[in-house]
Amino acid sequence: MAFKNRRAHFELKMARRIPRVQRRKKFQFEIFAESTKGCRCDTYSLHMPRIARLSITGDETTGPSQKCIDVRRWYNPEYVYVPVAGRSLGMGIQVREMVDWVRRRKIFATLLIVFTLGVGIILGTLISGRALATRSQAGSPGAALLAIPDPVQLSNGFSAIIGRLEPAVVNISTTQVIEKPKSKKPRDSGDSDQDFFDRFFDSPDNGPDAERSLGSGVIVDKKGFILTNHHLIDQATNIQVTLNNDQKRYTAKVIGADQETDLAVLKIEPDGDLPVAKMGNSDGANVGDWVLVFGSPFGLQSTVTAGIVSAKDRANLGKQFQRFIQTDAAINPGNSGGPLVNMAGEVIGINTAILTGGRGFQGVGFALPSNTVITVYNQLISSGHVTRGSIGIRFSEEHSNNPILLKELGATYGVVVEDVEPGSPAEKAGIQSGDVVTEVGGHAVKVGADLVNPIAQTPIGQNVQIRYIRNKQAKEVAVVVGDRLKLFPETASNATEMPEDSGPSEFGLRLEDLTQEFARKLGVEKQSGVLVAEVEPASFAEDIGFLRGDVIIEVNRVPVAKLSEYKREITKLKPGNDVLFKVARHSEAGRLLTVFLAGSVPAEQ
Repeated sequence: MAFKNRRAHFELKMARRIPRVQRRKKFQFEIFAESTKGCRCDTYSLHMPRIARLSITGDETTGPSQKCIDVRRWYNPEYVYVPVAGRSLGMGIQVREMVDWVRRRKIFATLLIVFTLGVGIILGTLISGRALATRSQAGSPGAALLAIPDPVQLSNGFSAIIGRLEPAVVNISTTQVIEKPKSKKPRDSGDSDQDFFDRFFDSPDNGPDAERSLGSGVIVDKKGFILTNHHLIDQATNIQVTLNNDQKRYTAKVIGADQETDLAVLKIEPDGDLPVAKMGNSDGANVGDWVLVFGSPFGLQSTVTAGIVSAKDRANLGKQFQRFIQTDAAINPGNSGGPLVNMAGEVIGINTAILTGGRGFQGVGFALPSNTVITVYNQLISSGHVTRGSIGIRFSEEHSNNPILLKELGATYGVVVEDVEPGSPAEKAGIQSGDVVTEVGGHAVKVGADLVNPIAQTPIGQNVQIRYIRNKQAKEVAVVVGDRLKLFPETASNATEMPEDSGPSEFGLRLEDLTQEFARKLGVEKQSGVLVAEVEPASFAEDIGFLRGDVIIEVNRVPVAKLSEYKREITKLKPGNDVLFKVARHSEAGRLLTVFLAGSVPAEQ
């Protein structure tokens, strides 16, 4: 292999460190080859460095080699260069030559560097942009694109029912006046003014109190007939109904009530037709079916809870004619009178009671079945009361469930008669104590309701077939159904008494002329008007904010200085008219306030 004119580059290291003072001197070097063929060496004249970088050109037979290098210094043999083992600096010499070239041509080299950098930046920008575009356009082959699916309404069954039924659910607030015991303190009737001040100042809390309650109801007729619970409106003197999403209050009348089933029917006078709830057949409800409870628990209007039918035909929880649907949907105070609704959007019950150790719901609620509700409702709107049939017998369901007793009496099932009312249809038909009634109207009697309900629903005066066992022998007889209230008079005393429609006079205000002495004692010497001596509970005056001790100064911006002037202005008002009262009132801080009270005149005064 020929090495002619081929250059090799080697690094020669000084064998001894050069003193600092001699590093800037120039020396002459001669490099030759030990080989017989030899190498042509270059001679350098340079500042003495610690490392000398030399280039050697080989001949035709001998290639440049690190082994053929010898370095001699002519001026000072003490400093001798020796080859650095294994280090070939071909690239280093080229870089050094380039640096020397740059130093000699600084301006041209600078322009060349700037031009090179500019071209590099432009090329880099183009290449990177194309790479990004290529990457975004190419994507990942084989990957499927994701699509946003259509929304799925998982609970639209509930929301659809709520949307249809909720407008027919109402909030009911009632007020019951509770009279306090009259004071037995003797008064001197000779001074009427003093008697008034004794009542006003010495016994300010001796008047009646008002007890308020909240509940729910459901509209079943577009003309304003509402189903609710009897216990909600019992003894109420004022019943207010608020429709769903409507702040207007309607004064309700009681059409009829049934204490035995705890049901009542109210009537309001709406401005137009009202939305109604559809009644369903409670016999179609099964244990495990989803149900919704509507109402206003704790006064929270438009509340809906969900659950299932936990049990059916629950008895011995209330009165004789109450057999409930049990549910675990939350029923709380305020839900009373609201509807229990199935998944068809039909009312299958009226929320009536809860079983709890405290005041709140604990998972056991009860609703009166809609079939019973419909029967009672039809009688209430027809006659205002419920008439139930009876044949005049008494029994104990607990005793009738004793299988040993039934066996001894010769029956496998039935209800054991314990007493027969004198003169009753049962006595006239020959039924006696100890008989076991096994069938009514051809249907088996296994529990008390199987005996009572068919007879109660039979019109008064009609016959019903009774099959019974006496002395282990079966007998059958036709019995004329009588009126339960007449056969059992003690139940009549517990029947619901309807409140009398005796509205308070003059909006529930008892007024007195404001004499100078009254004004001085009340601290309103500079005022003229009519003194409010008492505000009746649950009255229009209480509803708009009147307080005992107020002084009415104006009625509809007309000054009233005495009672006759007040009455003259009041007589001008008609039901539905708006009325504005200007009132002087003492604050708790002792200052005299001017208060404005307003409202619409109620339909019944």
